[in-house]
Amino acid sequence: MSSASHLYVHLPFCSSRCGYCDFVTVVGREEEHGGYVSALLNELELERALLSTEVETVYLGGGTPTFLEPAVLTRLLGALPRAGELTVEANPETVTPELAELLAGAGVTRVSIGAQSFQTGLLATLDRVARPDDVRRAVYAFRDAGIDNISLDLIYGIPGQEPSDLEADLAEALALAPEHISAYELEAKRGTRFTHDHGAELERQSEAMEDYVERVVDVLTGAGYRWYETANFCLEPARAGGRDLRARHNLAYWQGRDYLGIGIGAVSTIENRRWQNAPSLAKYVAALAGGESPPREYEELPAETRVTERVMLGLRLDAPLSLDGIGQALDGAEVARLERHGLAVLANGTLTLTRRGRFLGGGVTARLLS
Repeated sequence: MSSASHLYVHLPFCSSRCGYCDFVTVVGREEEHGGYVSALLNELELERALLSTEVETVYLGGGTPTFLEPAVLTRLLGALPRAGELTVEANPETVTPELAELLAGAGVTRVSIGAQSFQTGLLATLDRVARPDDVRRAVYAFRDAGIDNISLDLIYGIPGQEPSDLEADLAEALALAPEHISAYELEAKRGTRFTHDHGAELERQSEAMEDYVERVVDVLTGAGYRWYETANFCLEPARAGGRDLRARHNLAYWQGRDYLGIGIGAVSTIENRRWQNAPSLAKYVAALAGGESPPREYEELPAETRVTERVMLGLRLDAPLSLDGIGQALDGAEVARLERHGLAVLANGTLTLTRRGRFLGGGVTARLLS
């Protein structure tokens, strides 16, 4: 079995739960942080052979990794393999100058701050605890600590959001001069309380999404950011001292590379197999305390599945997708049709979606797959 150069670590703990969130999270439980990190490190040791001797990226996601008790977070960071890119997600209300110094001192090279919006009414709709000033303070704290790769998350399509709110959010984000911005369309899952409470407004917002996407792209690219992935933007190298500021960890997912995930709910994809740890915190900790792997669900990945995923994810990027070994998955007639309509370009054994093709996104990709 091949080895993975990318490691994802899931920290499920949050101070509160946002109404739209469907990630594997638990609220509070500070007394369980230490035991969970011990279980994480036990899982990492059990799976060590699946990791490359040189790990390229490590990503701590959640949940809210920065909600961990500081001593526990320090222990975790100190035990993880060294990597060229070490990212930690942070919710603004958890960030203090001391926490920022802790992360910088532990070798964190990149932080991703969940701003979501700078409009207090929209933050209340999302059940977010952080206020706009918390976001600003978090950015300043990380800057003062010497972390020079900051990403801000924004959400659009929020119930009650108007185009002027989106414009204001983008302006507020740009004023903080982050190296990276992720701008996501709100996805409210069917059957959730959030969808029940805001269903009619979510339906109205869905009709405005194409316009919102174009606004986001126009504003951010106009400000010198590269639209390198459907929902992700980084400063152009000329504005970033020549640095390539694409999120290397997420780029590995989109390029179909193998990765190992540890923690409850974490997913791993290595060679022709994918597995996901069960979401139960108690069962996870108990299994690893006994030296066993946590409960998991396994999925075999035949070659055609990997190829399909490679096309679907690769076409989210602005870089040409090499068709070497995957060309047979494409509908040739559909490729030609999309070229005629200015939605795709086939050249030198690669396929690239045009700007308009990228706006149409998944619909174009679905037609390409035979």
